[in-house]
Amino acid sequence: MMKTALLRLALGTCALAASAADVSMPVPGAQNAAGERVLTFIAKDPPGQRCNGNLQVAAEIANTYRVPIQLLPSSLAEDMPAPAVFYGNQLIVADGKDFNGAASYQIVADVLEMEGVAKQARSGLLFQGAVRKDLDTLKASIKSGGK
Repeated sequence: MMKTALLRLALGTCALAASAADVSMPVPGAQNAAGERVLTFIAKDPPGQRCNGNLQVAAEIANTYRVPIQLLPSSLAEDMPAPAVFYGNQLIVADGKDFNGAASYQIVADVLEMEGVAKQARSGLLFQGAVRKDLDTLKASIKSGGK
């Protein structure tokens, strides 16, 4: 029974990762001058709850991974879904598609791990004691709409 549940979970996770990897879009600035893929977070103008949450995920990712990150308002990424997150041209999450545009650290980190992205030598302050507590409070505030 437990083995069956774990197998279903693993297959479901692989299916989600495969469906995101199958979608490619012409993302502005998908690569930097050195040819590295850029992690792109597209936010609505003005940003809403999912967009603000995605920006917190960007901060957490920057504390762990050595990856170029760009934050774009939807007005600079016309014809692209917003909110959305891309690694190069590869869709990770998008409004109306996978995860309805709401990224999480784990979703993005899983893609970066699969792609072999290097990690920071030391993780940043966001994962240390009181700073982490403050970040979690901020994220909870964003999810509740500031209430």
